[in-house]
Amino acid sequence: MTNCSRVIRHAWHFYYALVLVVKVVCGGIGIACLTP
Repeated sequence: MTNCSRVIRHAWHFYYALVLVVKVVCGGIGIACLTP
């Protein structure tokens, strides 16, 4: 049970980090496209 919750917690942290990276990359691309 503890192992399962640990895996879920790691997966959640990985997902959160992945979303954060995607937001940063998309934001950077958006800024690069907006600036001439």
